[in-house]
Amino acid sequence: MHRRLIAPGALAAASLMLAIPASAAGFSPGAPGVGDPYYPDYGNGGYDVSHYDLRLKYQPATDELEGTATLLARTTQDLSRFDLDFLLDVSEVRVNGAKASFATSGEHELEITPKSPLAKGTSVTVVVRYRGVPSSKQAYGFTSWHRTADGGVGANEPEAAWWWFPSNDHPLDKATYDVSVLVPDGTQAISNGTLQSTSSRLGWTRWNWRSDKPQATYLATLAVGRFDLSTGTTDSGIPVVNAYSKDLGANAGAARASVERTGEIADWLSGYFGPYPFDALGGYVPNTNTGYALETQTRPFYSPRQFANGSNTSVVVHELAHQWYGDLVSVSGWKDIWINEGFARYAQWLWSEHENEGTAQELADYVYSSHPADDPFWTVRPGDPGPENQFDIAVYDRGALALQALRNEIGDDAFFAVLKGWPQKYAYGNASVADFQRYAEEVSGQPLAGLFDTWLFQPSKPAAPAARGASIARTAESHAQPRSWRKIAATNDVHEHGE
Repeated sequence: MHRRLIAPGALAAASLMLAIPASAAGFSPGAPGVGDPYYPDYGNGGYDVSHYDLRLKYQPATDELEGTATLLARTTQDLSRFDLDFLLDVSEVRVNGAKASFATSGEHELEITPKSPLAKGTSVTVVVRYRGVPSSKQAYGFTSWHRTADGGVGANEPEAAWWWFPSNDHPLDKATYDVSVLVPDGTQAISNGTLQSTSSRLGWTRWNWRSDKPQATYLATLAVGRFDLSTGTTDSGIPVVNAYSKDLGANAGAARASVERTGEIADWLSGYFGPYPFDALGGYVPNTNTGYALETQTRPFYSPRQFANGSNTSVVVHELAHQWYGDLVSVSGWKDIWINEGFARYAQWLWSEHENEGTAQELADYVYSSHPADDPFWTVRPGDPGPENQFDIAVYDRGALALQALRNEIGDDAFFAVLKGWPQKYAYGNASVADFQRYAEEVSGQPLAGLFDTWLFQPSKPAAPAARGASIARTAESHAQPRSWRKIAATNDVHEHGE
């Protein structure tokens, strides 16, 4: 997509063929994108990554990151060349031990040409040595690296990896991770998974983290700064590590009062979604000036602003719900974002019921009645919102409303069987909205195409008869705002770009 070869005439074509070794005949470059219609250049074709080993050194004073990334992959076609998504400055690339040539193109493509072509089905080890200042890099006019007073944070959706490690950056290519980070003594490095060890020498401390379950690239995170760490264990036995910047100011108490309930909330969610799917848990609150939170796997990222008005367990519920809906089961394509956001929002509605601050039915009635038919809210289709509306409020609120309509249509027994069974059916993989519809039909024994079309795909407000048929706002009267609404609405910007 970033390049093309023009060979005018048969002579030029013949000359080109003569220049290609016989062993490379039939080999071709991997695509510079996986073909996602929302983000055509995200991810890459020709290979699947199984593991990332990232060995990093970071200097908070200058925001300089130095790293060696080792990727274990397998080719899915005969490859003459392949791409990684990356922005920092590369000094060396090796493929299966041999030096490879490399170049950059487009906004974030690192083109790698191995010394010898790679046959389909080959195991490949790629080593990339690099360094740079992440906060100095932009792609498409924004950055996903957040500079802080005491370090930096890599966290954003749908892209964050480019600023700190080379990757195949699309949820379709999940992998396991080892992240080892060397930072000055007195500074902490926070990442996903379990903390394997720390060691100090000559003024530097190395932090070693491991994620041993498949993880999408945008769910990998790195935060370096001065943090207070708290540790514990959930009732179900999952170790918890939470981290709070030492510079949260007036938001410190509310942040702790919220995130320290992570274990309790995860155990509560397991009653709806099944056993917690990973072997680590926690959250971190760096001193960023961003306004969003993100479901970085096992250890969600929270902005201090999420707690500016006091404790907010609702946002913790939202990000932890994603551990099942978004992390355990990830989108097949970014158009399937409802599978993430509609369900995480609905988990907040269930928490509202749990806290006696408004039932899911009351919240659904309020959402339906508070948006008139001519509100642009209804023009966004949660089932395929388009890249410009991927994180529109309608994907969250109309998306959750669709789930309440489904619940009312198929009944509580079938509905909660779907909520719990779905993450198990597609565990550690990917799935689409269409997959979910088929699964809900299978479990409930009911045809649901009409309901899904009405609530997820029509760019208009479902008419009153359809709403009444789904037991939504059965009367024309206005519906009072549930007590939980303000806390729920405080998460409305959770995934806006931190530009």
